[in-house]
Parts: sequence; structure tokens; C-alpha cells
Amino acid sequence: MDLKITKVSKENKKTIPVFDSNLGFGRFFSDHMFIMEYIDGKWTDPRIEPFHNLNLSPSTMVFHYGQGIFEGLKAYKREEELYLFRTKKNLERMNNSANRLVMPNFDVEQVLDAIKKLVYIEHDWIPDTKGYALYLRPTMIATETCLGVRSSNRYMFFVIAGPVGPYYPKGFNPVDIYISDKYVRAVRGGVGEAKAMGNYAASLLAQKEGQKYNCSQVLWLDGVERKYVEEVGAMNIFVSFKDELVTPMLSGSILPGITRDSVLKITRDWGMKVTERLLPIDELIEGINSGKVLEVFGVGTAAVISPVGKFVYKEQSYTVANGKTGALSQKLFDYITSLQIGLEKDTLGFVEKICTSDFDEEFLKLVTGNTKDGVKSNQKLQKSGVDQSIKKTECNNSSLRGLH
Repeated sequence: MDLKITKVSKENKKTIPVFDSNLGFGRFFSDHMFIMEYIDGKWTDPRIEPFHNLNLSPSTMVFHYGQGIFEGLKAYKREEELYLFRTKKNLERMNNSANRLVMPNFDVEQVLDAIKKLVYIEHDWIPDTKGYALYLRPTMIATETCLGVRSSNRYMFFVIAGPVGPYYPKGFNPVDIYISDKYVRAVRGGVGEAKAMGNYAASLLAQKEGQKYNCSQVLWLDGVERKYVEEVGAMNIFVSFKDELVTPMLSGSILPGITRDSVLKITRDWGMKVTERLLPIDELIEGINSGKVLEVFGVGTAAVISPVGKFVYKEQSYTVANGKTGALSQKLFDYITSLQIGLEKDTLGFVEKICTSDFDEEFLKLVTGNTKDGVKSNQKLQKSGVDQSIKKTECNNSSLRGLH
């Protein structure tokens, strides 16, 4: 992919916010974005350029027929080293979403390369604090100007980025969840397993009802019998019983979360009994009441691990784990957030470090003013505590030295 790069002018650079507890989530956006268009059956004009508004006609098809999908992923920084966590899996899932909404696929490796370059350019926007990150939002929309119910002939793909703190204002603390038996998120055969924009719009009414009970998220039941647990609005759900860890099996109506898959692989690697199966809501409620349920937690890119402190179901409240963070939730949160920044041994191949050897001389000269040979050798890999198993540790150049 012939990627064109236009850097923002000095006078138009944004002020980078302070990376503290006031940072929030999704409020600030960096100086650059990646963008390309699908025209005449192929993706064209891939480029990284200054962040800008989109100029779209009111007749643009995404506004009328909802052909729009997105992803959420993060880049991390620790001591001037940059990391990605399973980004390729996010892009592969996005292509699956595109298939379901009759949208074109893209070359995963080429878009991954563009994302690495965008992250590298925006390194100053990445917080160097555990639990904080640069959030990236790949998005694809139908852009043909036409009224008529069919798939579009033109599309736009873009990636925007911005620094984020904890997803929930409470941080890593138990959240309260409202269980809706009135509304449903998705049904088998629908678009529940795609990360489609309309899925989130459809969730807002139940979320509004849940706010009456001071709940921050909604737990969805299946769309047919309203009997089985499916997922939470922004997360997949796990229930820790005394004898097994359970998450609802993928059925076509549940988003196959990347963090869900990561937790499955990690806990199985730890030797735990982990089951993907139907989980009746009655079993969950009975387990909470009897003590068979030790803890419940949600998992997702935004929150990573989010312990559940209370459920509200049919006007009744059910406190989980005495309203406190469970031991497994804490262990997973600590492990994954350390893994994401290279502080844990990556035995499962989840983490990728962005290195100068990923890029050509022309790109490095544009961004840093140096070539590969002009960037100092990376000594940080030799420090104790830094995971030597991370992908691409064969590169001997620091991510960011030479940029300042």
C-alpha cells in the first residue's frame, strides 16, 4: 500500500491534555487520522493526514440504511516503548463485520502497517501510565450518495485516535448492572455478532432505564426466550462459580470479543476449568443467592476487566461478592494490564512491540529526521522486568529514541 503522509503544521497542533484522573474516555482526539476510500471495487488513496471533519452529503447512504461498522483497540507506552495488543484480531473481526453488512474487506496487514505508523507519529499522545492508553477507532461507512435500499458502491475507512483513562468514572471498581427482560440487543441470524453501529443505538433505551437504578450498563438476555444470559452493553460477561468459570457460548447474537477470547486462553493456560455454555439467568440469580457464584466480571477493550458489584433484575437487587472486587477479577486485570506494556511474559503471543525496524527509511526520516542507523540502540530490552518474549524483540532499536 502506497501510504501518503501529511503531518499537521506546528501552528495547528492541538494541546495534549494532562494524563490524569480527569482525562476520561473518548473526549480528546490526536492530531492525525488514517483514511482511505473504496471506489470502483478497490481501496484507494490511503493516507495519514491532519485530523479533520468529514464532508458528506445528506444523501450519503450510511445516514439512511446504517451500513456502518467500527472497532476499538489500544496502543500502550512504557518507558518510551510502544505496544499493541492483538490488533490483528480486531481487524480480522472488522472484516467479519463487513461481510455481514455487505461491505468490502480490506487487507489486514496493510491496515495494520498504517495503524503502526499512526501510533508512531502520535507517540506524544500516548500516556505512559498503567491503565491508560491511546484508544484507536477504526470505522467504515457507506458513502455513496443515493436513496435506495441496497449496499453502497462506495465506502470510507478511517482510524481516529485519542488518549484515554479508565472507561468507567469509578475506575477499576465494581459496577452495577441492570438486567433487561423487556428489550433485547440481538437475535440469532441478526447482526449481533457484528460490531455494527446500529447495535449500540438499539441498546440506549434499556441503558436509560437502567440509569434509574444507578446502573451503568445493561445485561442482555437472549432475544427469543429471554431466559439466557448473553452479554453486557460494552462487554462480554464471565461468571465464576465455585467449580468453573462460565461465559455464554457464541451463538450468532453475541459479539466475539477479543478480550473475551484473551481471558478464555489465559485462564485455560492457568489450568482453570472454563466453560462456554448456555447460562440461564435463573442459574445466575440462584448462584448469587446461594453463594455458588463467587464473582462476576465483564471484559472488553475499553474497560479490560470490570467487576460486577450488583445486578438489578425485576425490581430486585442482587449483590455479588459483597459488592467488592473478586480475586480472579483483580488477578486478570493486573495480569492483562501488565502484559499489555511488556511487564509479563507473553506466552500466548498477544503483544506486539512497535519497532523502528517495522518502518522504511523514508517514513523514519519524515517522522524523526533520522534513519534507522541514526536511532540509538535500544538498551531497555536488557533491563530486568522487561519481557523478552514479546514479538519482534529481534529488533534492536528503541521505539522512540531519536524523536526528541
